[in-house]
Amino acid sequence: MEKTYNPQHIEESLYNFWEKNGYFKPSNDATQPSFCIMMPPPNITGNLHMGHAFQQTIMDILIRYHRMQGKNTLWQVGTDHAGIATQVLVERDIYLTENKTKKDYHRDDFIKKIWSWKNKYNLIVTKQMRRLGNSVDWDREKFTLDPDICNAVKEAFVIFYKDNLIYQKKRLVHWDSKLETVISDLEVEHRLVKSKKWFIRYPVFFNQKKNNQQIQYLTVTTTRPETLLGDTALVINPQDKNYQQFIGQFVICPLVNRIIPVISDQYADLKKGTGCVKITPAHDFNDYQVGLRHKLPMINIFTFDGKIKNNFDVYNYKGEISNIYSSLVPNKFQNLDIISARIKVIEEIKKIGLLEKVEECEILTPHSDRSGVIIQPMLTNQWYLKTSKLANLAISAVKEKKINFIPSKYEAMYLSWMNNIEDWCISRQLWWGHRIPVWYDCKKNIYVGRDENEIRKNYKISNDIKLIQDEDVLDTWFSSGLWTFSTLGWPKKTKFLKVFHSTNVLVSGFDIIFFWIARMIMLTMYLVKDNFGISQVPFENVYITGLIRDEEGQKMSKSKGNVIDPLDMIDGITLNDLIKKRTHNLLKPQLSYKIKKRTIKQFPNGISPTGTDALRFTFCALASNTRDIKWDMSRLRGYRNFCNKLWNASRFVLMNTNNHRFFHFEINDNMMFINKWILTEFNKVVKLYRNSLDNYRFDVSANILYDFTWNTFCDWYLEFVKLIIKSGSSQDVYYTKNILVDILEKLLKLLHPIIPFITETIWQRVKKIKNIKEKTIMLQPFPKYNNLFFNEKILLDMHWIKKIIIALRNIRSEMKIGSKTLLSLFLKNVSYDREKIIQENFLLLKNIVHLDKIEIVSKKYKEPLLSIKKIIDGVEILIPIFDIIDKKIELKRLNKEIKNITLKIISIKEKILNQDFLRYAPQNIIQKEKEKLKNLNEIYSKLSRQIKIFNNLLNENENNLSRDKM
Repeated sequence: MEKTYNPQHIEESLYNFWEKNGYFKPSNDATQPSFCIMMPPPNITGNLHMGHAFQQTIMDILIRYHRMQGKNTLWQVGTDHAGIATQVLVERDIYLTENKTKKDYHRDDFIKKIWSWKNKYNLIVTKQMRRLGNSVDWDREKFTLDPDICNAVKEAFVIFYKDNLIYQKKRLVHWDSKLETVISDLEVEHRLVKSKKWFIRYPVFFNQKKNNQQIQYLTVTTTRPETLLGDTALVINPQDKNYQQFIGQFVICPLVNRIIPVISDQYADLKKGTGCVKITPAHDFNDYQVGLRHKLPMINIFTFDGKIKNNFDVYNYKGEISNIYSSLVPNKFQNLDIISARIKVIEEIKKIGLLEKVEECEILTPHSDRSGVIIQPMLTNQWYLKTSKLANLAISAVKEKKINFIPSKYEAMYLSWMNNIEDWCISRQLWWGHRIPVWYDCKKNIYVGRDENEIRKNYKISNDIKLIQDEDVLDTWFSSGLWTFSTLGWPKKTKFLKVFHSTNVLVSGFDIIFFWIARMIMLTMYLVKDNFGISQVPFENVYITGLIRDEEGQKMSKSKGNVIDPLDMIDGITLNDLIKKRTHNLLKPQLSYKIKKRTIKQFPNGISPTGTDALRFTFCALASNTRDIKWDMSRLRGYRNFCNKLWNASRFVLMNTNNHRFFHFEINDNMMFINKWILTEFNKVVKLYRNSLDNYRFDVSANILYDFTWNTFCDWYLEFVKLIIKSGSSQDVYYTKNILVDILEKLLKLLHPIIPFITETIWQRVKKIKNIKEKTIMLQPFPKYNNLFFNEKILLDMHWIKKIIIALRNIRSEMKIGSKTLLSLFLKNVSYDREKIIQENFLLLKNIVHLDKIEIVSKKYKEPLLSIKKIIDGVEILIPIFDIIDKKIELKRLNKEIKNITLKIISIKEKILNQDFLRYAPQNIIQKEKEKLKNLNEIYSKLSRQIKIFNNLLNENENNLSRDKM
């Protein structure tokens, strides 16, 4: 082994060794229990971020842990085509490089561009996975647009359609006018923005008073005045006494002169606005529900790219074309974008005297988290999956504990959403993705099938009739919802599907419980059945991680300039390169200076390389049950030091056992106490560590191994071993080396799932001493807890010895007594068992704390003139210091200590003599204060005696010196 631990020298070559030898593959041994994890497929939209690295580390720990338990283990890897996200990035790329848009390409040519992007970035992503040490089966790598996955998607769609669970309908959806596609309500981000409320008058139709006075108006408030072009009613609350007389009458919709009804509905809030609410069913979700209840017409006023149409689309409440209202759009509004239309509408309303007033306000405005534009509710024709039946199955699976959420608190979040689930809009107006397997003839008849040939055959359609496939693609989450079984070969009944499904655990974040986890459960339980026709769950456990945030608790994002690439911590990065990385290709270039300033403050010297293992250990240690996890660079540096400590300790072991002939052993009474103790302690650690991993407490498991490795093994056991090697008998040295090698080799196995590279490197050396023939630590049996190796008394006795050692070391430190000065140790009130422990470890204790002698004395033993006294677990320890200290320094220390004691005595005396305290304080408090005073007086007396002794000694020395001079 090299003298200095350098992860750059070992990691990539080791990973190649593992992958080349096929150690990541399942064993295909049918006699072994199986264990399978499906990696949530990262998007092919760029580099892996901290969240990916964090979750993949957790998954790899589980996979390596179960693989070492002899299980037939599969970690299925793959990437997701990420329909919207990928298309957005490619469109941006071709605009920047070619000054073109998607519309400048034929669909097939544009898709070729995206495939080129995929091939480039997929390699980047998979390279990062390798650098993280992910032990996935690369031969089974999948992509959500692979042919076999495409076949599974088509099969699922056809099954759902045939079972009347998929339908097409014109409904209100969240529309992204920049991407020109529907997006999920889960992809809508609500932002509080400054806006205005306009108070607009709607003239009451045919409601002149008999004396021909002025026509009355109903005033409404709106923050979207442009939508009045699509109004089809005004609503008044039936309990509103001020406006009840208008219910059933009509008003004139300004600018379009559309006569619309005034209707009664609880939707009009008596405590908000003017009491009247305008209803635009085609452009507001609440209005849409009112429209359905009252069977109102629905008028679409916007184009798909967010402009006012040349002709309105008028539908009835069923979404069917209607001619109840004119479709003419006033020329002055045609083709205006939404903001321009808003300005123009207000300008025209003001001209005709129908603008009552304007107020400033703040409103929650929906934005697309994909493109950033304001979402426009839009009436469009989309494909939907009925979810009520699917949801019932998925709910029962969780309630019946077929699926367990870890931590359990996320179960309530899941059930709350599932109990209120709506039908899933599964179509998207994109080019990149799984094209919907639906074809139309010239009469718009619908044909569903896996391909056109199958449709012509099944529906008996001749080749003379032209069929056109639906232009839309499926929501990305539809294909990823099939991930646990489509990757295993479904719909074919493959061997892998039989062995590994249902999978064991899903590791994911709480932010996609609804996007992905819930949908996977629904789709899987409907489509995948066991041999008895019972629905299979996609996974038995769902481990929900928190979200990695920066050191200030903020979400990591490019616009904030706080993103850290995991590889930059593994390999290191200079400050200049980090600034370039963080400011490259910003959507808001004006943020560059702020990001640069922040980066300089955070990383003035860039980021030093730490290696993969230190990063993985940090992730493991941070994996608590909290919702948000603050990243901590200081802990990363600390775990880099931990790896270094393990490396140096291992070098010590290897250097001292180079020619050792190892033999297998059992714990026995003839062993040295220190060796029995380390075996017992290690056995206890195995139990605690395995229990923490089995219960998904990765933070606890990391702390257990850190404490044992650093404190117990390195700082305590190795110190004892050094003394044994130096001065022990040949038999003790031989047996100790044997146990030393055994403990190190087993400790490496415990550590391997978390820090695989350094443990494999060290193990390759240690295995030679233990005569292990296998080629990798990855496939070694994981240590098991052994009841025969546990003795609570040994642990308690060692704990007592450590207390004595620590006390003696503290005395040396406090009194500045160097290690060359030998101390004497006297022990009083020692039990027979403790006396045996002292005798058994006599030489070790003497050498480790530099003692002249250790003597067990009777209770009648008279304390030396000057000694330090401590009581440890009932045993009195005495250390004479008369001949070994600087008496002037000690006198100075004693005077300082007695001064502090005197102040405390005065304070308590004042309290005890205070009549109010004696009158009102509880008796137990008064008694405690008196006890304190008694103890302080005893300490004062003792200190006074010691000071007197030191003064006499110093005076005697001075007199002697004076006589000598005379």
